Order: sequence, then C-alpha cells, then structure tokens
Amino acid sequence: MKMRQTMSPRSAAACAAFSTATAYRLEADMRLPSQKKAPRGRRRPDPLAGIFDEEIVPLLEAAPGIRAVAVFEELQRRHPELPDGVRRTMERRIRSWRALRGPDRDVIFRQVHEPGRMGLSDFTDMADLGVRVAGVKLDHRLYHFRLSCSGFEHAHVILGGESYVALAEGLQNALWALGGAPREHRSDSLSAAFRNLDASAREDLTRRYDALCRHYRMEPTRNNRGIAHENGTIESAHGHLKAAVRDALLMRGSAAFDDLPGYRRFIDELVARKNARCTKRIDAERAVLQPLPSMRTSDYEEVLVMVTSSGGFTLRKVFYTVPSRLIGHRLRVRLYDDRLDLFLGGTPLFTLQRGRADASGKHGHVVDYRHVIHALRRKPMALLNLVYRDQLFPREAYRRMFDRLLERLAERMACRTMVDLLSLAHERACEAELAAVLESLLATPRGMPDMAALRGRFAPDPASLPEVVVELAPLSAYEALLDARAEEMA
Repeated sequence: MKMRQTMSPRSAAACAAFSTATAYRLEADMRLPSQKKAPRGRRRPDPLAGIFDEEIVPLLEAAPGIRAVAVFEELQRRHPELPDGVRRTMERRIRSWRALRGPDRDVIFRQVHEPGRMGLSDFTDMADLGVRVAGVKLDHRLYHFRLSCSGFEHAHVILGGESYVALAEGLQNALWALGGAPREHRSDSLSAAFRNLDASAREDLTRRYDALCRHYRMEPTRNNRGIAHENGTIESAHGHLKAAVRDALLMRGSAAFDDLPGYRRFIDELVARKNARCTKRIDAERAVLQPLPSMRTSDYEEVLVMVTSSGGFTLRKVFYTVPSRLIGHRLRVRLYDDRLDLFLGGTPLFTLQRGRADASGKHGHVVDYRHVIHALRRKPMALLNLVYRDQLFPREAYRRMFDRLLERLAERMACRTMVDLLSLAHERACEAELAAVLESLLATPRGMPDMAALRGRFAPDPASLPEVVVELAPLSAYEALLDARAEEMA
C-alpha cells in the first residue's frame, strides 16, 4: 500500500510480489481479513435466557456482596429443571456483569517502607501443623514480629491466647534480638486480649501497652478492626512462615519433640535461616533504629492470691498446689505465658508451670504430688474421690497401677498401697525408676506391687556411701599457733 501511493496497481503488485488480480481485489475492498469475518453466533440455546436479566440482575443489584454460588442455589430452587452444568456459565456471566456494572471495589495502595520506621506484631495459630511435645499435641500460637522495610522476623512460641503478657514478652525478645527499636509499632488492636473485659480492664490493658511502647520510644498504632490488608506486611508473612515450618517438619520427618525447649530451638533456627537471606537489608536498617533502653520492662501480670486449706490457690480457672506450710499466706504471683513466679512478700519462692483451663470452661489443675503426699499418708482414702486425682500421678504408669489396684483390692487397701508408692517415689527420689518397675508389673496379667520388696530395692546401698574418717588435731598445735602470734606482736 505504501508503493501504491506513487505507482499504478500493476507496478505496486509486481514490487510486492503478488498477482495483479490480488491488487485489484484489494483496491475494491480495503478491509482486513479479520474484519471481513462474520461474528460467530451461539452454537446452542442460551440456558439463562429469560432468567439472567429478569431474576439474577435484580438479585445482584439488591445484594452486591452476594456470592455467585448462593445465586445459583436460589435459581435451582426456583427452577428445578436448571441443570448443574449451568453453574460455570452463570458465574462467568455474573463476573462480566460486575466488571461492567457492578459497584466500585476497594483499592489497595502500595506503600514505600522507610527504614527504621515501622515494626508489626501479630499472632498466628499453629494448631493445624500437628506438633507434639512429649507425646501430647501442642495447642499453640506463634507471636510474629516483622520489620516492614528489611523483612527482619522474630517468632516466639505462645502456649496461651493473644494476651498482653504474650505480646510484651514476644515484642521485647524481638527488639533485643534485633538490637534496636523502630519508631512505630503496629498491632491488630489486641482484639483477643480485649474480649470479655469490662471498661476498667480495657483501660488498664491499654495503659500497659502504651507504657511498653513509651519504654522503647515507639509510637503505638493499630489497624482498623477486620481490615486485614492494613496489616498486610505481617499477615502475608504469616503464610510464608507457616509454610516454611510445615516444610521443615516434613524434612525433619516428624512433628514430635521431646520437650518444649527443643521445639522452640527448632523455630528459632528456622527464623534465623530466613533472616540470613536478607542480612544486608537488615544490617542497613539496624543502623537507623532507635537505641534500646538500659533494661527491659515488665512482661508479666502481677496478681495476689490466697493459699487455701486445700493446699493451693486458684488463678484464671486453674488450681495450683504449693507446699502446705504456705496455707493461709497471701502470695504475689508474676504471671507469664508459660510459667508462674511465686513470691512471699519480696522473697522469691519457686516457679510453677502455667496451666490452662479447658476450652469447655472446666477448671484445670497443676498438681505436684510432693506438695500433698505427707497429708495423703495421714488420709489415704482421700485419694479415692480426689478432684485432681488424675493430675496427681506424675506418670501414666502410676495412674494405670491405681486402676489395677482398685480392680484387685478393697478401696481402702488400694488407696493405701498407691499412697505408699507415691511416698516411696518422693522419699527415695526414684520416680522414673519406680515407674519402669510398675510398667513391667502392668505388662503381666497378675502383676501387683510388693511394697517390702520395692523398699528394699530402692533403699540406699550402704556400700555406695563414702566412709568418712575424722582426725582430731592435737592441742599442742594450737599452742604453737599462739606462740607464733605472740612473737609477731613482740
């Protein structure tokens, strides 16, 4: 066509290397072949004819957020003859209608992340990974911290819910591992921590969170409730972290761990490997972070409890046993996510593992048989209907042996024998060894404990005791010391 501007049709055709007839045909009709092609019509009848505009469009206009599958179910209720194969056709047509006439949708604005400005915190549920600790499924969450610019991450295993204690402990661990603090800290409003709290409790929790941020000179901010993409920098990282944990468990070949510290080391190593991939960015952002204060602030709740005549106290619907000498005393408890530190006045006593109430609302129990064994020896029948009897046994073998004793002996004799076994485990410090003996007895159909034989077996071996010989110094040695002192003074 460019040559045709200066040449005749015949000459232009020769230069373009096609026939003269083709040149005259193009002169007669300048349209492209694709423009001459007639539009393809329908090959089968429209299954939504008389339905889409008359029934579906009014539904979409009345309820813009309705799902396409709900619309299809409603149409099948109205028109039973409508086949299931029409669903995909209807979904495509609804999608096209919404693109042309539907309501405006939310727009997510990508942000420029300034180094050292924002760190984000959130919790993610890990129960679906099937992690087991000491043979028991671990119902837990991960506290997750992330810097929005460099992508530094920190994760901390949380055994309870999304509480202030969990946030304070996890956030401070992250900041001290990082070596600095950002200028702004964003959370998701601590919705789980605020749930079921009265107004004064909410204000107290807010004050404590604000004080925590002031200690590290961070501005506390919260995203709007229910708007997940406002926390997208941490929400997206949740999915990547959970996928990495799942892959690492598959590579490990097992999701079972011997103890909780072992699982926590596993998470720490995994997060450290993720941070190693962006070391340069993290080091660059670390240089502009705020310096940390000289010390951490409190990451616990402090509660006063009274030790009752039951030999313990109840806190957050969990009963804890303590030595009976503390009955009647008021104790100060520092409540952490995984433990309780007990104080009598300002004197530290000991640490207890934190328990959790059952999801159904039933009270939990954290029981140490050593705290009550002396009282059970005086009242062995109390074991029969004890509220926390199953939690009293330190190992599964003891509980199973008590069940066998109740089957074979009278209740009084069974309780006395079981108390004697617990006393032997406590006094001779042979809890694990005695449990192994009980397991072997349970493996035999008629195996029963012989207390005299067990006491002899776990009695101290006189041959293993050291022989101590005390030699007294002669009195003349003291006189020599006095004479030397007198000469020095002279």
